[in-house]
Amino acid sequence: MSTPYQHPGAPAGSYASPIPVRGAHLGDALASEWTKIRSVRSTMWTLGVMIALMVGVGLGLAALTAAADVDMGEETALSGGFTGTMLGSICVLTLGVLTITSEYGTGMIRTTLTACPSRGRVLAAKSIVFFLVVFAVTTLTAAVVAAVQTAMIDAAEATGGEWFRATVGVGLFVATLGLLSLAVGTLIRHSAGAITLMVGLMLFPLVAAMFMFSESLEDLRMFLLEYGIPSLLLAFYGTTGLTDTGPSGWEPLWILLGITAAAMGGAFASLSTRDV
Repeated sequence: MSTPYQHPGAPAGSYASPIPVRGAHLGDALASEWTKIRSVRSTMWTLGVMIALMVGVGLGLAALTAAADVDMGEETALSGGFTGTMLGSICVLTLGVLTITSEYGTGMIRTTLTACPSRGRVLAAKSIVFFLVVFAVTTLTAAVVAAVQTAMIDAAEATGGEWFRATVGVGLFVATLGLLSLAVGTLIRHSAGAITLMVGLMLFPLVAAMFMFSESLEDLRMFLLEYGIPSLLLAFYGTTGLTDTGPSGWEPLWILLGITAAAMGGAFASLSTRDV
């Protein structure tokens, strides 16, 4: 017969649970967040639309290029995946925001923090699960699109490094961009506001640069073109972005990681100090 479990330090004669009690840890929080993210409809819809955009737009452009018999010069067929990924990343931004703000909207965040009082652990678990899910889905989809595009388009053969950047690199970049959205959602705690801010952060620099005709604004215009999110993403497809002097190779990922790390630091501080 098992001995009832009594919490250390409990007064003698107090209730002793027949079930062994242990402290919660990060693994429990990860299991909880995995259950949430795979069971809510927003995950299926946003990731489903992202996959449809990446595949549909990417292969559609490949088919048009192949039918037109366009000479791509030194470019590889991998560059055709940019447009679909750019559009699909908007879905990732939305999912990143909803991963946290949906709980504030429904009041579920109170239940979550009651079950796991360590707020930092909750945000860490959300971030890890979200990042891994988005990275896996984006990388796999990008690899499929790249393989089909390469078979359809007569272009220069891509090297192993270019393949790695256009698949794994793109997956890391998009997943990190989603983490930035999760951090912004944690800070703002409002779905519409955070999604609007993130979409604006992605598109506004490019749109603003297009209307900067004054010579006095040329430096600012070039900065927006070189370091806007579209240019950073485009660099993973073998070009330097919208200009010839922007970040290239893996530099865009390090830039985004630095910005995201700062935002996540603010998100952890905000979640730990503000009331829910």
